[in-house]
Amino acid sequence: MKDLGKTKFCLGLQIEYTKNGILVHQSNYTERVLKRFNMDKANPLSTPMMGRTLNVEKDPFRPKEENETDLGSEVPHLSAIGALMYLANCTRPDIAFAVNLLARFSSCPTKRHWKGIKHIFRYLRGTSDFGLFYSNNTKPVLLGYADAGYLSDPHNAKSQTGYVFTYGDTAISWRSQKQTLVATSSNHAEVIALHEASKECRWLRSVTQHIQGTSGLPTDKNPTILYEDNAACVTQMKEGYVKSDRTKHIPPKFFSFTQELERNKEVDIQYIRSSENVADLFTKALSTSVFKKHVRSIGMCHLRDL
Repeated sequence: MKDLGKTKFCLGLQIEYTKNGILVHQSNYTERVLKRFNMDKANPLSTPMMGRTLNVEKDPFRPKEENETDLGSEVPHLSAIGALMYLANCTRPDIAFAVNLLARFSSCPTKRHWKGIKHIFRYLRGTSDFGLFYSNNTKPVLLGYADAGYLSDPHNAKSQTGYVFTYGDTAISWRSQKQTLVATSSNHAEVIALHEASKECRWLRSVTQHIQGTSGLPTDKNPTILYEDNAACVTQMKEGYVKSDRTKHIPPKFFSFTQELERNKEVDIQYIRSSENVADLFTKALSTSVFKKHVRSIGMCHLRDL
């Protein structure tokens, strides 16, 4: 059988091989998207979204108001969201929160929301060759980070779940999603986020252990460290659910599953300072310096820097 060589393109993804590892990116796809929406000549920006104000009435990402008009059919809002979601789900976790936030207004978008989409395009304009670099010089260990953005959507009192898992210091799984329940405290929101991250952790462990076993590699049975920046939440998961006025309304299932993983030594919930929690990328808009720091921490880099 003829050797087809190394895979270079796969479903819009590009793979670059170096002596130190591989870079998975979508620069060609990104350039096509920018050209399609006439943003290929736009001035680049350093972050994918503008800062948000605590004033609900001035929030640029507030729902459509009565005195505003919907975008006409000539504005390709849905097409733009679809293109950005493919990037955010495949190789661009750095835009996941911004895309998730703007996708909520697909049924009745306004000029404000279209401006937010163009902001993401301008960020992509300067980072079109960004990708995930999987190094062969790092220790192959699965790590998780979980976080919640309390009242991230103040218009209906919903919070944001965010988590990311790295293997060899590079992201392999991430999520940014508005919570379906109304959390009554930051601790409540963090418990929900940790529950979602724990479910993903169990699945990732089964996949990695299956690959290791079938490939003849030693299977890592050590518990997966899952970092969380809420000290109260970490204590509740490690020492057991304590029913009190602050927790009695939280459904026990959000504690039980994660605590079961703790007892079975599948996960090890550990505290991490908020400034070091890279899951912040998936729950809120960040300053340029913090944003760039977290992006580097999950293994993202430019093709031109290799």
